[in-house]
Amino acid sequence: MPRDEKDESRWFKERLLPHEGMLRAWLKSRFSSGIDVDDVVQESYLKVMRAHSEKPVHAPKAFLFATARNLALNAVRHAKVRGENLEFVSDDVDYLDESEGVHETVARNQELEILTKAIQSLPDRCRQIFTLRKVYGMPQREIAKKLNISSSTVNAQISIGVNKCAEFVGRFCETGES
Repeated sequence: MPRDEKDESRWFKERLLPHEGMLRAWLKSRFSSGIDVDDVVQESYLKVMRAHSEKPVHAPKAFLFATARNLALNAVRHAKVRGENLEFVSDDVDYLDESEGVHETVARNQELEILTKAIQSLPDRCRQIFTLRKVYGMPQREIAKKLNISSSTVNAQISIGVNKCAEFVGRFCETGES
């Protein structure tokens, strides 16, 4: 179903435009010469908006950065074919790993963003305990000792955290909103 142009404009302003400065800085830091950052940013916006018009994009920032990265890499590849020697920094990000397609990378990034939002939605104490256990792998006894609470409280808070995160993800999958 076609989306309202006003809704599309609002989605762009709220979900993509706030990341432009960070995107430009990231592109400049990774692709030091030879790519036209303005062109990559504009083409990225266009591709993300086209994708969003076909179906909802649940992690627009991740999708925007993955799209820009791929467009910049294509520019570097084309320049190499023309005999130009463009430099880019490849010390982080898995963009040179071509074994995983862009769709898989974007999907993984969207899932990570949803999980992060789910964890952030937990009450403070529950989030703290859940993060120590599930993210940092700290044993329950150590968490109990560190926070001066009982192991059963730690166990209960982890259960609550898992259940609330599952509910959050379920709601998000049904509605596309948190």
